[in-house]
Amino acid sequence: MPATGQLVFLDWAIIVLYFAATFGVAYWSARGEKVRDNSSDYFLAGRNVGWFVIGGSLFASNIGSEHLVGLAGTGAASGVGVGQFEVQASIILLILGWVFVPFYLRAGVFTMPEFLERRYSPAARWYLALVSIIGYVLTKISVTIYAGGIVFEALMGVPFWTGAFIVVLITGVYTVFGGLRVVLYTDLLQMFVLIGGSLAVTLIGLREIGGWNVMWNTAGDDFMSLWKPMTDPNFPWTGILFGAPVVAVWYWCTDQFIVQRVLSASNIEQARRGAIFAGFLKQLPLFLFVIPGVIAFGLAQSGRISLTSPDHALPTLVGSLLPVGAKGLVVAGLLAALMSSLSSVFNSCSTLVTWDIYKKLHPEATEKRLVFVGQVSTAVLVVFGLLWIPFMKLISGQLYQYLQSVQAYIGPPITAVFLIGLFWKRVNHYGALAALYAGFVLGMGRLVLELNKASLGDGWLFWLASVNFLHYCIGLFITCVALLILVSLATPPPPEEQLRGLTYQTPAAATAVEEAPGKGANLLLSALLVIVVLAVMLYFRG
Repeated sequence: MPATGQLVFLDWAIIVLYFAATFGVAYWSARGEKVRDNSSDYFLAGRNVGWFVIGGSLFASNIGSEHLVGLAGTGAASGVGVGQFEVQASIILLILGWVFVPFYLRAGVFTMPEFLERRYSPAARWYLALVSIIGYVLTKISVTIYAGGIVFEALMGVPFWTGAFIVVLITGVYTVFGGLRVVLYTDLLQMFVLIGGSLAVTLIGLREIGGWNVMWNTAGDDFMSLWKPMTDPNFPWTGILFGAPVVAVWYWCTDQFIVQRVLSASNIEQARRGAIFAGFLKQLPLFLFVIPGVIAFGLAQSGRISLTSPDHALPTLVGSLLPVGAKGLVVAGLLAALMSSLSSVFNSCSTLVTWDIYKKLHPEATEKRLVFVGQVSTAVLVVFGLLWIPFMKLISGQLYQYLQSVQAYIGPPITAVFLIGLFWKRVNHYGALAALYAGFVLGMGRLVLELNKASLGDGWLFWLASVNFLHYCIGLFITCVALLILVSLATPPPPEEQLRGLTYQTPAAATAVEEAPGKGANLLLSALLVIVVLAVMLYFRG
């Protein structure tokens, strides 16, 4: 890992400038906004945000420090196959914009659990709210804070605890006081810093290795292929093609962490274009985050750097290759990734706590009270995040991977009830609850089996624990869809009036969402994005 002394005055000046710019943007975006008086302003930025800010925030909030380090590490270990998740996300963002956004905005909901209640029942809302909050706290918040401490310790020479405390405190302060509007605009700033820092690593790395062709020839065609055989233990093409989209629809189209950004749009076309813009941005991680790992692999093969572990690919490149100033830019990029993810999860989690728990229990709460509860919830999450750090320090790298893959086990039932519920009005809350509860048990059962794999022997339980997680995801999704349909058909259909405007088979209800120009341009941009995705997939076919 890079040593402390590698950061000099210019690097530190850039990092300080980044923090100053972040606070400046936070102050500018919050001034004049009455976030303390209006829950719509605090949680959804007044529902008047434009496409550029939405798209930039979608991208920045998705990319965390552990994301950067992990993608580069996996690229160094096994090649560009992991980039499939990034490339494929662009298509799922089109699904968000064209399939889901119209229903979300016309329904005027604040949260995804609220939408699920309108489509099915209050019990479905409680399930999604609680699962989301627990999942955010145990995975997104804890893992992001832990990664932040590592970034400070490894690249800046700041003790782990100090670094974690600094990043949580700074991020928590502007999130508590500014709400979603501040999160969106700081995300936009952090998008530029993140891309700039990653671009510096990629370009300098390519120059060092001798260019793109030298890198490709050193790594080999198999290493540079997005498409892996069905027997590949990590990224089989069958899992990528049929399992990854299930998880991606859950994450990009139904998870509050992401969808809250499009809910803040001024109209449907702005939300849709924001999703399309984010789709174009999602083509960058393959080149800016994964390729540096491949470069590190190539340089290690030729003996020009020493790579003790694939996960050290990015820190090693930063410490070995980058000149004065560029290191500061890359560290600022890592901090930008960290803070954008952390502020987003703080805000979305506090929205769920306030809107889906507190407001359900206290429906008479005033606007000021709701905003206050949201701010207190964020502060509590900040404190909880700090208290969780000692436990994260004790978690092994293996379990860390399990925490990351848990989305493949909680996502399929949620994808099933949202997707089928949108296209078929016959499915009801009985079927939805059967799919959600059974899916949760089967998903968590798989996680428990993985954790105890060594003691399972050679029976069917060991086989179940050993199946590729994407293949298991496919089976889990099919099971949940079957349960949703069968239980719904065996019970009375939902009332037609309840479904008004919530499915493609029922007429839209009257809403305050106005029609806006731009649909034709969005269609052309969507077609262009599909062409770009296909071109990338064909180019990296090995």
